[in-house]
Amino acid sequence: MRRLPKVKKDLQEIPDWLKKKKKYPNKKRYLSGPRIFPPAITGREKLVKLIEEAFLAYNAARLREGCRLFTEKMLASDVTVGMSLAGALTPAGIGKSVIIPLMKSGFVDWIVSTGANLYHDLHYAFNLPLHVGTHMIDDAELRKNDVVRIYDILLGYSDCLMATDEILRQIFKQPEFQREMGTAEFHYLLGKYAVEWESKTGHRDVSVMAVAHRLGIPLYTSSPGDSTLGMNIAEEEIIGGKLRINPSIDVNETTALVLAAKRSGGKSAALLIGGGSPKNFLLQTEPQIQEVLRIKEVGHDYFFQITDARPDTGGLSGATPHEAVSWGKVDPTSLPDAVVCYLDATVGFPIVAHYALAKHKKRKLKRLYFKRQEYVRNLIREYYAHHK
Repeated sequence: MRRLPKVKKDLQEIPDWLKKKKKYPNKKRYLSGPRIFPPAITGREKLVKLIEEAFLAYNAARLREGCRLFTEKMLASDVTVGMSLAGALTPAGIGKSVIIPLMKSGFVDWIVSTGANLYHDLHYAFNLPLHVGTHMIDDAELRKNDVVRIYDILLGYSDCLMATDEILRQIFKQPEFQREMGTAEFHYLLGKYAVEWESKTGHRDVSVMAVAHRLGIPLYTSSPGDSTLGMNIAEEEIIGGKLRINPSIDVNETTALVLAAKRSGGKSAALLIGGGSPKNFLLQTEPQIQEVLRIKEVGHDYFFQITDARPDTGGLSGATPHEAVSWGKVDPTSLPDAVVCYLDATVGFPIVAHYALAKHKKRKLKRLYFKRQEYVRNLIREYYAHHK
């Protein structure tokens, strides 16, 4: 049997030729980041500690960077935070578990959502249950048994969806809905009924729309006809109702919110959960200011998106923050404060919320819903000042 050679003492040290200094002017800068040398996970760590010590590379690192960006910069008192919501988040309980706690803590100032998220949010207000299910199921069998599936979420067709529609029909017939309005006003009026239903059922703070009404947080929908809320509004028109949604009101109001944030000496932040139309609608506020209204501005200051889409397939809707700079959506000097995490939002968003709620004190509510008209008047004045 051959013996292993003994290791010479000098082989246990770095050779002299490697110690010789060569001129690499930027090497220290590139290697200035913390060493990747995490402690072993014990199972006793708090989530914040786990994020900071173990989320060190790839999308884990982007999520850590996003948590810090949101908590340390976007939640400064002079920053107005707009949040977009795409994907079926409220049916999964994300409204109740994540969005509402952020709203109540003053961490979100205005929201652009798909109509579907707000429609399904009303199931919670009306105390109509959704259930944990499975995606491994026969959908034809579900149809026969009056059950609807959203991937692995199951809900009743007649006793949840149609029951929600019937309640909406009665609400939309009320006098305050018999006119033209933007979606923020529409959702605020509808939110009053969501508040009443929460009180009736004894389940407070379960509906995003109800909480937004109480806190004065404006809720917008970028495609008001693209949901069951829009479908019920369309039925009202058929039977002679006067309710009309005017998207131009929303364009001007959201643009005014961003311009007001900047003109007050503050900053504007975009928290983008998913992509799609809500993301673009939130970000287009800056091109509206700069390109269409031709008012001097530079773009949103902070950008944090959680998405599973990819820019190379055209599916990222507005693409990366670097590309958004070319549109004027993001301030080019703010790119260090722009993070994209490629991750399922139902995984990443609760982690971000936990980190922020654990690390940052509550902010004073801005109650922007009640300032919309004032801000639009200021927008109009500045527009005409630039076009004399």
